[in-house]
Amino acid sequence: MKFLSVREIRNRPGAVWKRLAEEDLVLTANGKPRGLLIGLGEEEDLEVTLETLRRARAEVAVSRMRRRAAEAGLDRLGPDEIDAEIRAARAERRGVSAGRDRG
Repeated sequence: MKFLSVREIRNRPGAVWKRLAEEDLVLTANGKPRGLLIGLGEEEDLEVTLETLRRARAEVAVSRMRRRAAEAGLDRLGPDEIDAEIRAARAERRGVSAGRDRG
């Protein structure tokens, strides 16, 4: 994947369009990745492409949550323990003290 600065878009837009036709680009600002520029072919549907990207992003988030749950041992909780965690979290949001029934 190639990198492209925000400045290049402003200073050389024609070259950016040409590069984008050939490959996807990582948009940077102050040397840090800030976004992606993804070229669309003539036959590609913008809405389908956006939905696919959103779905992939959601799958990565779910995988990350599952990994963190496994690392914390939360993937072995039973239904009653899960319900207790939910009640405790809701009570905490409301500012109410609620004991957690964890084993």
